[in-house]
Amino acid sequence: MASKGQKFNSFSNELKTKLIEEYNSGVSYSNLSIKYGVPKGTIKTWVFKTKQGLNICKDTRGRPKKDENVDYKERYEILKNYQAFLKAQQDKK
Repeated sequence: MASKGQKFNSFSNELKTKLIEEYNSGVSYSNLSIKYGVPKGTIKTWVFKTKQGLNICKDTRGRPKKDENVDYKERYEILKNYQAFLKAQQDKK
């Protein structure tokens, strides 16, 4: 768990892919950690996620970026329909 005031490191996508490639070519976690200053556990996580088929280069934290198209009208209609459904279910009881 993160402690109050803790700073988190962010690493570039190029570094992530480079570390994974070097690990796959036979370099150990310890050597990579010392060489690039990245914690061993972080490298292990990246390798594990890559083996699982996940994209480690995509940042999935936080809100959607402003350039992403979010259709708020469509979301509103879905919410309105869901509320009507819930009201109908309550009325049945």
